[in-house]
Amino acid sequence: MILGVGTDICDIRRIEQSIDKFGKRFLNKTFTAEEQGYCEAQARPGMSYAKRFAAKEAVAKALSGPDTGSLSWLSVSIQNDPSGRPVVSLLGDALARSVSLCPSGHVLNLHVSLSDDYPYATAFAIAEAAPSVRQAS
Repeated sequence: MILGVGTDICDIRRIEQSIDKFGKRFLNKTFTAEEQGYCEAQARPGMSYAKRFAAKEAVAKALSGPDTGSLSWLSVSIQNDPSGRPVVSLLGDALARSVSLCPSGHVLNLHVSLSDDYPYATAFAIAEAAPSVRQAS
């Protein structure tokens, strides 16, 4: 069952300006060490950072409800699996929120799609509750 959806668009130039102006202070406040390592290894780091910024916003929207507040930037981390597909990891307040949203007997799956076309980066997220599967003994 779908628990929530979220989408976000981000101006890549704005992220590049924030990196130029605030440097590591901005990066350390917004992106995990793993995200920074990945983005810095790319040909256009600003584009990679912008896609992750948009993804964090999209995931926060997918996990939001009428009584939820904001999530800390570092509680949502976007990595890539070996095929390049974006994968979401939740920590801290985002993990706690996901547990509170997911019905008993279900597990939360987060699906994220990222795209960019300079000067914009976009992300779309779906929070899905899937029944837990128990293997027969």
